[in-house]
Amino acid sequence: MEVAADEEQIVERVAALDIGKGEVVCCARVPGPHRRRMQEVRTVATMTADLLALADWLGGPGGDPGSDGGDVRLLEATVLWARGGRV
Repeated sequence: MEVAADEEQIVERVAALDIGKGEVVCCARVPGPHRRRMQEVRTVATMTADLLALADWLGGPGGDPGSDGGDVRLLEATVLWARGGRV
């Protein structure tokens, strides 16, 4: 097995999504004044109109995240399932 070393990358604008059955929590971080980071957390329902509004918000100030060579990655996904019950 070969171990690959990725180059370190600094991401200027980043968002993380916690996706549940009934809601999505999004934390977005962007550059702020005086070399600080600005952060905003939004929670939306998983209804189509709410998800479209979240997509518009993420593509808001600074433009569409994918239009300037932006990078979309799935960093970690964990699926929990329990037979006949909740986890």
